[in-house]
Amino acid sequence: MEGPESAWAALTTKRYLVSSWPWRAYAYLLSSIPLGIVTIAVLLVSVGISALLSPLVVGILLLTLFPLYGVLIGSIERGRARLVLPRGIASPHAKMPPNMTRRERLKFRRREQASLRALGYGVLLGTFVWLFSAAFAGLSAATLVLTLLAPMIATDDSMGMGPWILDTTGEGFLFLFTFGPVFYVVSSYLLGVLAAVEASLAKALLGPREEELRRNVAELRRSRLDLVDAFETERARIERHLHDGVQQRLVGLTMTLGLAELDLPEGESKRLVVKAHGEAEAALADLREAVRGIHPRVLVDLGLEAAVREVADRMPMPVSVQVALPERLPPPIEAAAYFVVSEALGNVAKHASATNCHVQAWINRDRLVVTVTDDGQGGADPAQGTGLTGLVTRLDALGGTLDLSSPPGGPTRLRMECPCRLVD
Repeated sequence: MEGPESAWAALTTKRYLVSSWPWRAYAYLLSSIPLGIVTIAVLLVSVGISALLSPLVVGILLLTLFPLYGVLIGSIERGRARLVLPRGIASPHAKMPPNMTRRERLKFRRREQASLRALGYGVLLGTFVWLFSAAFAGLSAATLVLTLLAPMIATDDSMGMGPWILDTTGEGFLFLFTFGPVFYVVSSYLLGVLAAVEASLAKALLGPREEELRRNVAELRRSRLDLVDAFETERARIERHLHDGVQQRLVGLTMTLGLAELDLPEGESKRLVVKAHGEAEAALADLREAVRGIHPRVLVDLGLEAAVREVADRMPMPVSVQVALPERLPPPIEAAAYFVVSEALGNVAKHASATNCHVQAWINRDRLVVTVTDDGQGGADPAQGTGLTGLVTRLDALGGTLDLSSPPGGPTRLRMECPCRLVD
């Protein structure tokens, strides 16, 4: 069972007082004190050095590096926020392009708005937040410790606790068991609220804004599209190597064996050559099938409809094809649709015990929709090795989806949807 996702959620639970959350709130607020002091000290010293060196222009240049302090402050504070936000605060910083030098990386971070926001949070932490935490969490922690030690302190000397004067050990225990629980309850909820407020402030300033989230999602999708493009490029390279290299050698081998078969007299040698000729032709057929599966030439030359019809013609059961596409789609989208249909028809032929199958493809509101329906026995499960899991990842990178409906007894219906253009 998962715990609360934040201090606010923890405060509403019945087990708050007997959980670790009050102590998390103490730790979060008390840790603000040294961090706030160090932060404001570093910032003030840096400002002072910059002011002293300003006549040499170096001081002005140092001021431009202040957003980098924000990057460091934000990183530390997002880690510390896990005390009261177990899932943490997502980084608002953009993913930097590869092959950047260290200087370029620092320049990239210095210009981000997130770095300036984090620097502003550092100023708040050093001038206000740590004082606020010290006033409440520090005083509460000191009071709690003195209350726990009251029986021991009262044995040596009289002890003043507000309006109470404790002169004996008994009075110390009485104070501990009467005032202690009440103070623990009140302070735990009070500090829980304060910790939640401080964490919310940190999340607001150090977390990503909506436009930054959209940018990060777009960058993630773009990087996955780059992987898809690299995968397709490698497919094409392998196909060219097999088609223009290995396949041509096998064709030459079969021709040579065929000529040798004609010249040899009847006997054991001719029988072996005939056998080798048959094996070479079978290997050539297997290679052509493999090349077709790796990077189908008909898909590249004639498009999705022709490629789907070619796959359908190779199936052992009747497959009707209805493809209505007004124009060619981007190659990655055509390739994804082709491999979805190819894998689906292969699964139908192997597992479905179907008597017929129907493939449809059309455009619906700038989205390509492809369905594969069969009248087989149903019960298909993508998690049981149907080969569709990798295609789901490919479609997700393209902004598409893949849904499978296969109740026991059938029918089975696979539906793919994908944008008609690559998502930026």
